[in-house]
Amino acid sequence: MAAEDGGSPGTAGPPLPRVLCDTAELLSLGGDAPAGALWKLAEPGRQLDANVVRLPAGGRVDTHTEPDLDVLLLVLDGAARLDSTDGEHPLPAGVLTWLPHGSTRAVLAGPDGVTYLTVHRRRPGMRIQPPEAADRLRSALGDGA
Repeated sequence: MAAEDGGSPGTAGPPLPRVLCDTAELLSLGGDAPAGALWKLAEPGRQLDANVVRLPAGGRVDTHTEPDLDVLLLVLDGAARLDSTDGEHPLPAGVLTWLPHGSTRAVLAGPDGVTYLTVHRRRPGMRIQPPEAADRLRSALGDGA
């Protein structure tokens, strides 16, 4: 099976489970960890996306609504607050939270920052289409322009 099919390069047979990241090693960086994505799932042929993200003290993911994807968020270290239309929810280390598609939310890091794992279905990548594809889409939508 080719790597793009989820297998290992140069091997035949079904894809194999594998260790991808040691989160304890990432967490050992503590406050010295850079802000942003510390790790990203990048395996070819995957159906999921996952990230380990570090927000420094006072850092935030601004209020947004995710229209398409459910997201699981697991706090690995530190603490945060989830702001949603139903109020504020504390997110201490160890808390697993479901963020359903269509929900509005913001994440605010606590005084020591926060490191969390997110997992969601992979968004299909953008593909370059021939120019006539746009014309077909306009026709299908009834837009003659």
